[in-house]
Amino acid sequence: MGVVSSAERLLGRPKMTDLVFFYGTLMSGFKRLGRERLDHVLEPKGRASISAVLFDLGIYPAAIPAHDTRVWGEVHQMLDADAVLDALDEIEGYSADEPDASLYNRVETTVTFADGAVANAWVYFYNAPLGRAERIESGDYLEHLKIR
Repeated sequence: MGVVSSAERLLGRPKMTDLVFFYGTLMSGFKRLGRERLDHVLEPKGRASISAVLFDLGIYPAAIPAHDTRVWGEVHQMLDADAVLDALDEIEGYSADEPDASLYNRVETTVTFADGAVANAWVYFYNAPLGRAERIESGDYLEHLKIR
């Protein structure tokens, strides 16, 4: 996880991460359409957080990068990264060819696990107007749903 081989360093192509971070309805336990078909190629790695701010859009949350707040979720290792990312791109409305027109953008970012370990993982950041979306102060969608 996150280690770059000397060959990759020489070639200038670090290995793409095989981790993905979920902070909303793609987390374990939700019945998000399309998520169940990925369960067999995702291995849970633990609770973690990213530098971002979280908003409630009603039926799902939206994270926006930020430096002064944390968003909590879970990290999974993708056993078939290409297949998982293709499926998640479709679910999240992301197109690498048209990132500005995408509902979410996929970005590789730093995640910090509950035990302090750090790694890089893919995360989907919201890429559309927030309107009057309520900010989730705790940065934790699961906690937010309990008090909503």
